[in-house]
Amino acid sequence: MPLDKAIFKNLRLPVIGAPMFILSGPQLVIAQCKAGVVGSFPALNARPQGMLDEWITQIKDALGSDDAPFAVNQIAHRSNDRLTADLEVCVKHKVPIVITSLGASRQVFDAVHSYGGFVLHDVINNRFAKKAVFKGADGLVAVAAGAGGHAGTLSPFALVQEIRQWFDGPLFLSGSIANGAAVLAAEAMGADGGYIGSAFIATDESAARDDYKQAVAEYAGDDIVYTDYFTGVRGNYLKPSIVSAGMDPDNLPKGDISKMNFGSDINMDAKAWKDIWGCGQGIGAVKSVVPVAELVERLANEYHAARKRLDCDDQ
Repeated sequence: MPLDKAIFKNLRLPVIGAPMFILSGPQLVIAQCKAGVVGSFPALNARPQGMLDEWITQIKDALGSDDAPFAVNQIAHRSNDRLTADLEVCVKHKVPIVITSLGASRQVFDAVHSYGGFVLHDVINNRFAKKAVFKGADGLVAVAAGAGGHAGTLSPFALVQEIRQWFDGPLFLSGSIANGAAVLAAEAMGADGGYIGSAFIATDESAARDDYKQAVAEYAGDDIVYTDYFTGVRGNYLKPSIVSAGMDPDNLPKGDISKMNFGSDINMDAKAWKDIWGCGQGIGAVKSVVPVAELVERLANEYHAARKRLDCDDQ
């Protein structure tokens, strides 16, 4: 279904660039927005905390009225001791879109709504979706099986159809979307667009290490491991990075969610964030490291080619 929200009017494609911990920063966000998709980054990527104000200012100064909007991701988990301060910065700058994760918070929703901002909340099942909308989320990101980083286990077909039985607001689909045809497929299922992370890792503007970018371009879905060992929350990671860190990807211990930490004292050199590479199952569509503009151009061409194929089939 077409997005009818004015905030999405400048999109070249119905796509949000997913916020990626450590990897998303102003350079990537600006390039995404100028290419015609929503660019986003986690507030926690700006360190120290005072840098968040600088990053948002940099992004706002670089974007014009014809560019796509940007979004800031807020982790609403209780371990995030920066949430209140980061939220104040978002309110100050009237960030157009705030994406919340790991907890639906009325505090966050009300703060963003106070200046007319738009809130998306990511969910892995229908129960969490209902809780988020009940608390005031404007839209949802359905994080299905195969998504990079923290991901759910439900098929995108199941997750979207369950949410669409009761929710007619903005809905974006995450999970193995790395080409334009998959964006169209998300729309066909009932979502409003795709939520793409892993494909943007292999771009010039991403903050990923060069070997990380090359790995995304080199490997495919069979090279992904789904585990809760690294953060306590189940997610998808590149198997070669686990092997390089000296661990057996087929025999990882069970994780401990009580040790999950998104606070200001997080160790940025920890293996879970630096040496273990989050990645989704859709990377088989990624063949090389390219500028963001080139990636979005490919997605757009694939999207319109897929639409044309369907139009021809209908004749």
